[in-house]
Amino acid sequence: MSKEVSVVMPCLNEAETIATCIKKANAYFKTNAIDGEVVIGDNGSTDGSQEIATSLGARVIAIPNRGYGNALKGGFDAAEGKYIIMGDADDSYDFSNLSLFIDNLRAGNDFVIGNRFKGGIKKGAMPFLHRYLGNPVLSFLGRLFFNSSMGDFHCGLRGFSREAYAKMNLTTTGMEFASEMIVKAHLLDFKIVEVPTILYKDGRSRKPHLKTWSDGWRHLRFLLLYSPKWLFLIPGMFLIVIGLVLSTLLVISPITISTVTFDVHTLLYTSGVLLVGFQFVVFYGLTKVFAVTQNLLPKSNRYNSLFKYINLEKGLIVGTLMILLGIGLSIYGLMQWSDQHFGLLEARNTLRVMIPAVTVIILGVQIILYSFFFSILGLKDEKN
Repeated sequence: MSKEVSVVMPCLNEAETIATCIKKANAYFKTNAIDGEVVIGDNGSTDGSQEIATSLGARVIAIPNRGYGNALKGGFDAAEGKYIIMGDADDSYDFSNLSLFIDNLRAGNDFVIGNRFKGGIKKGAMPFLHRYLGNPVLSFLGRLFFNSSMGDFHCGLRGFSREAYAKMNLTTTGMEFASEMIVKAHLLDFKIVEVPTILYKDGRSRKPHLKTWSDGWRHLRFLLLYSPKWLFLIPGMFLIVIGLVLSTLLVISPITISTVTFDVHTLLYTSGVLLVGFQFVVFYGLTKVFAVTQNLLPKSNRYNSLFKYINLEKGLIVGTLMILLGIGLSIYGLMQWSDQHFGLLEARNTLRVMIPAVTVIILGVQIILYSFFFSILGLKDEKN
């Protein structure tokens, strides 16, 4: 690469502000003797933004496929810098003050992101819902799901090395692209630094491209999909524990709370909760394996141990034992019926045996089937 720094801006009809942004970036390069460039990922502007950018020495890359992520990826791919700084072309970030980003990248950090809540948010720069609901909630979930210490998951001013960009293998095309970058930076154990950044009121007279509810949902959906642990594993384990504990208590005897008695009819539902919880946990495993084999998520130590402890042979043994247990309980219930000369039975006592019998048989069959499926996925993973 022939440049040290590339400033990349996505653009869709930013004629009102793009000149200011480019001039600030170029002035910063000149003042600090940096060999840099400005790259505009244009998403089909019709207001003359391209001509303005070109006249100021920026390189304009035409990106035919719409979307915030598409525009940025096109700019990143065309950038010639060792380090890439990205930011919106609406003059909400100060491109004449990039030293904290570049200094941290030169120091060997992989990813540097701004924190607007530490740097300051100017009056009118961020809508009320974004400032007090959207950003805090999504940032909290990001910290929770990915063990992050970041205070501002969605600051649009961020920098990273070209090597880091190549490793992230970014795939999303819309506004959730911003979340994908941070999630993958954490999953890949990048050296990440957060620096205070001021957010200014943008200089546009039109409404921003960001849609509060739909784009907020896209960010939330992405965080959930990239954290199968919180989407499937934890809810699944919770349902298994609740279903197993309540089912065990109801098998022993009915439960009476005040004037309400829970008996075999409730046992049927608690057994269902147990089965649903098992499905959640299995789906966590399937999702994790699929995401890794499709290069959507990087391998982890936990993933590498997955096939060590979960394999076809162990699944066949556990599944068969559970089926045999269920058959044994079924035989016990049949013997009770035989004692009544195959006549009418007291439903409460019979179902207290038969519901667990059917439940463990279903679990046994599912364990065997899923063991075969995991083994098939494991064969593909071994080839990689």
